[in-house]
Amino acid sequence: MLRTPRTVRPSAVARYLVPAALLLLTACSGKKEEIPYVERPVEQIYTEASNAIDNKNYTKAALLFDEVERQHPYSQWAVRAKLMSAYSHYEAMKYDDAIAALDGFIALHPGNRNAPYAYYLKALCQYERITDVRRDQSTTEEALKALNEVVRRFPTTPYARDAKLKIDLTRDHLAGKDMEVGRFYLNTGEYVAAIKRFRRVIDEYQTTSHVPEALHRMVEAYLALGIREEAQANAALLGHNYPGSVWYQDTYALMNRAAAGEKPSFLTRAWDWMF
Repeated sequence: MLRTPRTVRPSAVARYLVPAALLLLTACSGKKEEIPYVERPVEQIYTEASNAIDNKNYTKAALLFDEVERQHPYSQWAVRAKLMSAYSHYEAMKYDDAIAALDGFIALHPGNRNAPYAYYLKALCQYERITDVRRDQSTTEEALKALNEVVRRFPTTPYARDAKLKIDLTRDHLAGKDMEVGRFYLNTGEYVAAIKRFRRVIDEYQTTSHVPEALHRMVEAYLALGIREEAQANAALLGHNYPGSVWYQDTYALMNRAAAGEKPSFLTRAWDWMF
């Protein structure tokens, strides 16, 4: 799972909600709980919630921040508590609860000075749920969408700068998923399906680290299909753009074997697929 470092003390976040200080906070999903209704001054509830964050009791903190909003819904404390409830759920890794709270905050307070942070925190909730490339990547796609939203809406903020870095990693992850599937198709002899996956990496994820291998695998697939011209075209593209790549060295050797009339054996292709 992709994560970002925690560098800001939660107590400072709770008391001041300064957006710049929240930039690299990290870590949000679970069953809704409630605490008995006992009417108290808003400052008392909010302070208790802040102390719960200091003690890393994030579930309790979320409940108390929700209580601020329940007992004092029209106060300025309620606005801050809404966001802090989301942050508490985030730290407790209750991502769905955090996203629900953030959606509520954004809907009610779209012009609030902490709205950029709310969008950013929502994106982090999706980002931290990214799974291994061997699993479904719908969450990764949602993370990419949310991160792009941060950049689009708040391009000059520190959140946008961090989101751009995460966008690159997220795109690389999605490309890795296509490579994983493409290698499987290549290894099982489904060359046309493999070519489609590798072509998608080349066309849609041009800036990722997977493109050199995708070009090499295209050469393998086209040679296996006997389409020498396409294999040569992809080999030339690989050599022109990544001349120092280990994948170009493998492609060069592969094309030389093909020119000599040597067809890659199943064992050779299986070995290349694994390594």
